[in-house]
Amino acid sequence: MNYPADNYSMDYGQQDLFVADAAQEERVTFIRRTYAHVAGAVAFFVVLLSIILNTPSIVQPLTNLMLGNWWIVLIVFFIASTAAHRMAATGANPGLQYAGLAFYALAQAVIFAPFLYLIQRQMGGDVIMQSAIFTLMIFGGLTTFVLVTKSDFSFMRNILVMGGFAAMALIVVSLFTSITLGTWFSGAMILLMSGFILWETSNVLHHYRTDQYVAASLAIFSSLATLFWYVLRFTAAFND
Repeated sequence: MNYPADNYSMDYGQQDLFVADAAQEERVTFIRRTYAHVAGAVAFFVVLLSIILNTPSIVQPLTNLMLGNWWIVLIVFFIASTAAHRMAATGANPGLQYAGLAFYALAQAVIFAPFLYLIQRQMGGDVIMQSAIFTLMIFGGLTTFVLVTKSDFSFMRNILVMGGFAAMALIVVSLFTSITLGTWFSGAMILLMSGFILWETSNVLHHYRTDQYVAASLAIFSSLATLFWYVLRFTAAFND
């Protein structure tokens, strides 16, 4: 999960302008670069997933490992996510920025693979395709709204912080108790991640520096991947 943080205030070595203060051409270039990198991250994620899902010697042991050790998986993923965001925010080393984005896509693919493997076996691939289309519709609609209206959703930061920590607390409690996070939780998380997408898209327009397109793309990809996870859970629940 991607929690609100001042990604746009990371220490960058270059003295580029904030996007809001840059010339029109620079703003357009930054936005194009950011969403090109988001598309690249999604493509890399899909390729990695395809490789894992079509390699039984990888996906089966991975599924068996994760099913009994979800709390360990979450801790490892949190560490990997934090490391990836810090790598992507390293302005002095473009190679390290791209490594962070690729590393995060890899971590997401490893997390998703067992869940998608089980859905494929139990429900077929249609559920996955429906979820992907629904996710892209939500993402596209929210992104278009922000880009067209140029709205600044920075006021949502504290709300998202509280919602994110509350969700994480519920997830941790559910791992060690009999509490089940059902369809209602997936629906709430879809709303929360939609808020993240509004907030982060407005950051692309107003609060990042013009050299931070890799960090911006990682923040957006993180919320997009998490949105897909909960749309998938929501859709699977109705097809069960």
